[in-house]
Amino acid sequence: MGSFMKIAVMGTGGMGGYYGGYLAAAGCDVTFIARGEHLAAIQKNGLSLKGDNGDIHINPTPATDDPGSIGPVDVVLFCVKLYDVETAAELIQPLIKKDTIVISFLNGIDGPERLAKIIGKQHVIGGAAYASAVIEAPGIVRYKGTKGHFKIGYLDGRANQGLKEFQNLYSGTPIECEISDDILATLWDKFILLATNSGLSCICRQPVGIIYNDPDLLVLAMTMMREVESLAISQNIKIDDDIIEKSVAWSKSAPIDLYASMYHDLRKGRPLELAGMSGFVATLGEQLKIATPCHKTVFACLKPYMNGSEGIAK
Repeated sequence: MGSFMKIAVMGTGGMGGYYGGYLAAAGCDVTFIARGEHLAAIQKNGLSLKGDNGDIHINPTPATDDPGSIGPVDVVLFCVKLYDVETAAELIQPLIKKDTIVISFLNGIDGPERLAKIIGKQHVIGGAAYASAVIEAPGIVRYKGTKGHFKIGYLDGRANQGLKEFQNLYSGTPIECEISDDILATLWDKFILLATNSGLSCICRQPVGIIYNDPDLLVLAMTMMREVESLAISQNIKIDDDIIEKSVAWSKSAPIDLYASMYHDLRKGRPLELAGMSGFVATLGEQLKIATPCHKTVFACLKPYMNGSEGIAK
């Protein structure tokens, strides 16, 4: 298949627009699934990517709010919020044929398994995204950094030869696609950082770099990371031995204006992925009889905003 792969992006937010946009700019057959003003702007003016590598404008950009109108594809980039997984999974059913792969670019840990229950585990590829991108305005995605990166792998740990064709599509772009031989461990490594930073960004109303360069907040952050780490270890997940040190170092050096994505949702009064972040940690901790007091507290404090609210002052 190679460059002749037919690709659909389910959820053209920051990540979907960024990862899918570069494929479209490279000449791949990509159709974007979006809604509302964002969809209307893409259909009228195309999709624009703006960031540290300069601006890219893809026009025309195939886009729709009806996955059924696209027909079966080879690859789906599944880039929705955790609270939309089941609804979106049902909507992409018409896209899936026998050998379709669905790459799950979801925050949290349980998203890929929830997706697999609906479309079949044989189709689901775990994905860990390492990039910062948001919708700046309808039809415009703003990203940070000069080099994007993500890791993918089959949930059941089978050989990943079938992913190499997709990996090669990113050759010549500023985005690196890496194939993981243990995607579950990769997802937990990321979740240790993500669950912690999502909660702290919302509680503190501060960017990541500010939080980690405050000595008191640093102690809190490391304690929250250890809570997540303990859950992974108890399930025999082979996480990186020094993942906390690496996560702290990365967070300390983060751009001064970098917030966790959940903070942007909080500020704009949108629903939060809280249940899949600190809520998931707290719930799993109770099931495994492992104490997670910090994540429990974060969940309790942010719970009133979980289903959305009016805009909140910074």
